[in-house]
Amino acid sequence: MVDQTNSLTQSQPGLAVCLTPALLPLYKVEDYVVVVIDIFRATTSICYGIENGAEAIIPVSQVEECAAYREKGLSYLLAAERDGQVVAGFDFGNSPFSYTADKVAGKTVVLTTTNGTHALHLSRSAKQIVLGSFLNLTALCNWLKDQHENILLVCSGWKNNFNLEDTLFAGAIVEQLKGSVHRTDDPAIAANDLYQLAKNDLAGYLSKTSHSERLKQLGIEKDIAFCLNVDLTTAIPVLLGEKLVKLSV
Repeated sequence: MVDQTNSLTQSQPGLAVCLTPALLPLYKVEDYVVVVIDIFRATTSICYGIENGAEAIIPVSQVEECAAYREKGLSYLLAAERDGQVVAGFDFGNSPFSYTADKVAGKTVVLTTTNGTHALHLSRSAKQIVLGSFLNLTALCNWLKDQHENILLVCSGWKNNFNLEDTLFAGAIVEQLKGSVHRTDDPAIAANDLYQLAKNDLAGYLSKTSHSERLKQLGIEKDIAFCLNVDLTTAIPVLLGEKLVKLSV
């Protein structure tokens, strides 16, 4: 097994892309600031919820963990998604339209999803974990440019498999960080090449993705379109303890 940090020099921080959570064991995660990416739809919805005044979002791995918060009082909103659908008995899933100000402002949401929260939990040994989406792309990249640390972009994928949308977004970050002090690895270069193919028509390019097709079959095409809005928000969710909150910059 090859440790990807071996390719990074001590004097020049690295910008690496982990194409699927299944590859995370190849990285010494504790040496990185991690950006977790789940474009369709977890990190998009979390970015939107934090922007809209959610006090915190607590990511958990399992549906049972989320349900257990019912015993802790009525102050929590419980959100659970599996295979693109809201789990029965929960307040909502991970559609961004469930994270509007009128629904989440001042509230704490407990969230479990198929892919995004899984990737986040596998990254918990990182120096710092933030979340990225097209919604907060430029704000996130401006912050990353100031981080003189190794950066690892973790694509949540689909059930530990590679997916296009997360990799493409990783490429968008690489694009904005060109010219910074960070040295890219091969997956980062590939992700950026993919972004170059798609950047002029994100919706058209991503319409052929497998997860896009899953969401279309569920009749929620509007979620797909919303997730591709660029720079709609400026908030950067950061993991502090067990909670995702707004990063102070």
